[in-house]
Amino acid sequence: MASTPFLCRPSLSNTSISFSSSTSTSLPAHFLRSPSSKNYSRRRILSVRSKIREIFMPALSSTMTEGKIVSWIKSEGDRLSKGESVVVVESDKADMDVETFYDGILAAIVVPEGESAPVGAPIGLLAETEEEIDEARAKAASKSAPSTPKAVTPTPPPPTSTPAPAISQPPPPPAKPASDGPRKIVATPFAKKLAKQHKVNIESVVGTGPFGRVTPADVETAAGITPSKGIGTNAGSNIVSQPTPPKPAPSVAAPPPVPGSTVVPFTTMQAAVSKNMVDSLAVPTFRVGYPVTTDALDALYVKVKPKGVTMTALLAKAAAMALVQHPVVNATCKDGKSFAHNSSINIAVAVAIDGGLITPVLQDADKLDLYLLSEKWKELLKKARAKQLQPNEYNSGTFTLSNLGMFGVDRFDAILPPGQGAIMAVGASKPTVVADADGFFSVKSKMLVNVTADHRIIYGADLAAFLRTFAKIVENPESLTL
Repeated sequence: MASTPFLCRPSLSNTSISFSSSTSTSLPAHFLRSPSSKNYSRRRILSVRSKIREIFMPALSSTMTEGKIVSWIKSEGDRLSKGESVVVVESDKADMDVETFYDGILAAIVVPEGESAPVGAPIGLLAETEEEIDEARAKAASKSAPSTPKAVTPTPPPPTSTPAPAISQPPPPPAKPASDGPRKIVATPFAKKLAKQHKVNIESVVGTGPFGRVTPADVETAAGITPSKGIGTNAGSNIVSQPTPPKPAPSVAAPPPVPGSTVVPFTTMQAAVSKNMVDSLAVPTFRVGYPVTTDALDALYVKVKPKGVTMTALLAKAAAMALVQHPVVNATCKDGKSFAHNSSINIAVAVAIDGGLITPVLQDADKLDLYLLSEKWKELLKKARAKQLQPNEYNSGTFTLSNLGMFGVDRFDAILPPGQGAIMAVGASKPTVVADADGFFSVKSKMLVNVTADHRIIYGADLAAFLRTFAKIVENPESLTL
């Protein structure tokens, strides 16, 4: 299983130990003051605070926003050594062992197995000595305590903000106690613009809109300006007259659950896949299909299969060789203003695993021979199914290959992954009747290849030329074994 070190934040405890100057020889240099310092007595009392470190949720990939605790390898009270695995965390793509940077005692587990926490949130506490364990556990209890009131307090605000008659008493300040911890400010776009214009700290403004939303009128009131008409301040009826009511309408459109159905929340991996699919909708794409004759490739596969070569490796190698001749198809556009030519050709291959989808990457596929590429692919596939891939083994692709031919699918369109220029969808190779230039019929094996590309950087002629090169390589595959 992959492993990564976690970081700990030192947290100073309230317990202090006093030392006099007569024992200063045993103290580190940074606890001592120069004898020439003024206004200090010869015998000084120095206070040293012990450390309780917070073990927090690490970011195991660039796209990870939260992690799920799969299992705690260590239990509360266990002594830890630097570099030792402590907990298994499920990121958006893999399960990874997390190691400690420090020696100490696992004093308290804040986030138990099966629960999730955002990146950077404390998941456990590490004490230096046994004397600090009780204090650390009390601290852990206090950390989890706010979560209970937090869940209870959101319910009172809706009743006060929903009925219009209750608005005459302008004490939305009672809504403020609901944010004992850090609260998320919800404001209309125009309110944010006004706050910036009038230099008002929007976090200090108490919202009078639905569910505590900060309205433009709230910002103007905080700035000491008479609210403009039309902003929603007619005789104190802020909520009724402001133009925000249309916004809640879309959220009400949630259909009721089907009788007998069961709602299953996304796993961390499914949530990551869902986000990537939604993000891909922002990219203008187009698709080009191309029929490829595979008789020669099939014959080559029969020869090399006993040596451990897979069809996936053959297709990845052919795609990589075609990309060498058409580098624009291997390019990437991320900001919509420029694009990057990738010097490496890294073929990501879509793989369905239990509970999701992942794309192990064959790095520098154009530079590896077919047999080494096959060995590398088998190794990546084994790690992917065990959810042990390192981040650079699944997020460094420059071109993606998706093959459903083994399921008998003759054609399909693939969705372009964010951050890549193109993805190739490969269908099954099937016997097809074809006619030659002389009008004679014959049967040949053909597969349909569809490529989805980012139209901001790849044009139709680019993709057609790439597919023609790919077809020539597949139809004359001798170069694949060189």
